[in-house]
Amino acid sequence: MSTSVRDYYEVLGVGRTASTEEIKAAYRRAALKHHPDKNPEDEGAEEKFKAAAEAYSVLSDAEKRERYDRFGHDGVRGAGGPGFDPTQFVDFADILGDLFGFAAGGDARGGRRNGEDLKAEVTLSFESAAFGSEVSLPIQRHERCDACEGRGGRGGAAPATCPTCRGQGRVQYRQGFFALARPCPDCEGSGERVKDPCPECRGDGRTRRARTLTVAIPPGVDDGARLRLTGEGNSGRRGGRPGDLYVFVSVASHEQFRRDGFDVVLTWAVPFHFAALGGTLRVPTLHGDASFDVPPGTAAGRVFTLKGKGISRLDGRGKGDQHVLLTVRVPKKMNAAQRDAVEKLADAFGSESGTPTKDEKGFFERLKDFVGT
Repeated sequence: MSTSVRDYYEVLGVGRTASTEEIKAAYRRAALKHHPDKNPEDEGAEEKFKAAAEAYSVLSDAEKRERYDRFGHDGVRGAGGPGFDPTQFVDFADILGDLFGFAAGGDARGGRRNGEDLKAEVTLSFESAAFGSEVSLPIQRHERCDACEGRGGRGGAAPATCPTCRGQGRVQYRQGFFALARPCPDCEGSGERVKDPCPECRGDGRTRRARTLTVAIPPGVDDGARLRLTGEGNSGRRGGRPGDLYVFVSVASHEQFRRDGFDVVLTWAVPFHFAALGGTLRVPTLHGDASFDVPPGTAAGRVFTLKGKGISRLDGRGKGDQHVLLTVRVPKKMNAAQRDAVEKLADAFGSESGTPTKDEKGFFERLKDFVGT
């Protein structure tokens, strides 16, 4: 990440899990505070305004935000990222309306309002994340009221035009040299008023319902991933589009396997006589048991790679590998026969000790890499 560009979440003063509405509200506050026309004596106001606009252009777009969360500023260069000119971004009118009195846009007038996004969390087993699965996800969300068909009036009666704002959803007032606009206090910005509210939804046009969704988890999803289900959030009002549902994924640890990207790491202990004599070793993988040959004289820390025995890549281009890290199991207790055999082995090999050889050092370096020390 470039050191000359501040973190976008920091610029807007929101957390990394902030909702779309929270990001929008944070940008509105920053725009109202730092716009150059409101701060003619502050030379730094314009830069702060541009920084806020740049941050909003990325964090308000789900795809850009996902790339930014994964790769930082490098993931959004050329797509509304560093160096972005907010004067060229034409979709800020609904945000800056509070400052300049712009029209709110089609979904904000005529009573139409888009639904809010929702967030949910799921925890998957290691195998379910590796191979993909379907999970049942219970949620609570606002859906169109059946009693009034979403109109808000008793028996489905349509709302009337608000007399205060004349259906505009906003009222204007002057403050010094500025002509400002605010949501109409009588209709809360909808441009309409319900005279006789529906008893089921109290005029909102929506009711809260419990649903259980079936969510398809793609193979290869990792811990911390975020899935977007378009249109599965809260229903919009008066024909507004529904919000989205964001599913945050947690993956449980496995007793034997550890994930490294799309590769799988397995630490496997063998008896010291097997390491000395070598042989065919059979180990578990996510795809069933697999065998490979271990040469005689294998030291602890040797790594063997099983091609294609890892986790499916999200782009569908094959699978990762499985790396088997061998350790040597030394028994703490031995019976008489075992002890006699080891003593004979010691007499045959001697008890020479010392610093590791060049090859042994190589194995220990691999061991450090895999255990993270």
